[in-house]
Amino acid sequence: MGAASSTGAVAYRDDTSAGRAAGGRFAVDRPALRRCAGVAPETFAAEHWGRAPLLTRAADLPRAFDDLLTLDDVDELLSRRGLRTPFLRLARDGSVLSSSQFTRGGGVGAEIADQVADDRVARLFDQGATVVLQGLHRLWPPLISFAGRLGSDLGHPVQVNAYVTPASAQGFAAHYDVHDVFVLQVAGRKRWLIHEPVHPDPLRDQPWDQRADAVAARAAQPPLIDAVLAPGDALYLPRGYLHSAKSLAGVSAHITVGVHVLTRHALVEALLRLAGRDPDLRAALPLGIDAANPDEVAPHLAETVEALARTLRETTPDEVARVVRERVWSGARPQPLAPLAQVAAAQSVSEGTLVRLREGLRHRMCGEDGRVLLEVPGDRLSLPESTRPALAALLTGEPWAVGELPGLDVADQTVLVRRLLQEGILVPMRKRT
Repeated sequence: MGAASSTGAVAYRDDTSAGRAAGGRFAVDRPALRRCAGVAPETFAAEHWGRAPLLTRAADLPRAFDDLLTLDDVDELLSRRGLRTPFLRLARDGSVLSSSQFTRGGGVGAEIADQVADDRVARLFDQGATVVLQGLHRLWPPLISFAGRLGSDLGHPVQVNAYVTPASAQGFAAHYDVHDVFVLQVAGRKRWLIHEPVHPDPLRDQPWDQRADAVAARAAQPPLIDAVLAPGDALYLPRGYLHSAKSLAGVSAHITVGVHVLTRHALVEALLRLAGRDPDLRAALPLGIDAANPDEVAPHLAETVEALARTLRETTPDEVARVVRERVWSGARPQPLAPLAQVAAAQSVSEGTLVRLREGLRHRMCGEDGRVLLEVPGDRLSLPESTRPALAALLTGEPWAVGELPGLDVADQTVLVRRLLQEGILVPMRKRT
């Protein structure tokens, strides 16, 4: 499989509202996705998402990835940020090294036993170990922002790791992941070998080491893709595709965005969770039952299937969506807040105060009993119906000043904005000049 075709470079827009799915349609630009795939979003969805790899060269993408992470940034993280495990792993020749080899205590006054020791990391890296920075969507500001936007574009939670490999080294042998990945090459060159799955669409509890022999046998066959990624190149792999990578001359670094895709199995899990409301399904099996005897289990199984079928028929899409939504929303974190500045802004709201929606915050506005309900991760706000126009305006992601919001007088706008700042839904902005 060769390099992907492209629709041409697309300017990247810093738009907090772009990338939100609208009923599964492609009515939005999805700028973060366009940074990772050199085809139109609708083409990516139809031909590649969960189906087939996509290799895109730097010339067919809007820009390189050096705004997200550089080798200097890696040194900053390893030496000056007080990094601790498990935010760092080191691997060599397919094996993960013990953290005791690259950590030590935090020094005087710090009761920390597992802080990254930069000198030990340097020594191991010089000996051929790959540096794996984990959870960068929680640590590094450019990737916090990017991960939030890409997660909104995709509608699925994402995580971000980085892999830094010394010259002519390989960190991990051929394997598959149980999540989709975007590989974004940031420095150096790395050769990738991609093979067809041995177990298509693996679930979270079906990792590659359960099929190690089949993986090894498939990896010995001619690859589906044999390509060298240079800075600015991107590769998309659906879960299950085997992959291994080896750096060429010089240090190589890439970002791996893991996409924890929602599956139909997730809908089944949501249904089973909701089924727990049925008292017949919560009932205990008889005292003394031999659960290893099919004849004893059979009548209870038949009654369970009947009760389960009944409760499944009675379950509504809204109930399932609520359960799945909790899973998606809990898997992504919105823009970080500055706690002191946030409190000060809430306390000083007045006419002219400029605010906007917190970037990456998942939300849903609906109505119930004459009230407006705003659902956000871990909370549900009930507001007067009169706030609906102003709330809808704020949820677009555009900046708004108190005094300009529709449907409310200045006093009520002040109350609404203060409440939403206190709840961490809005963030303050500098006043217009």
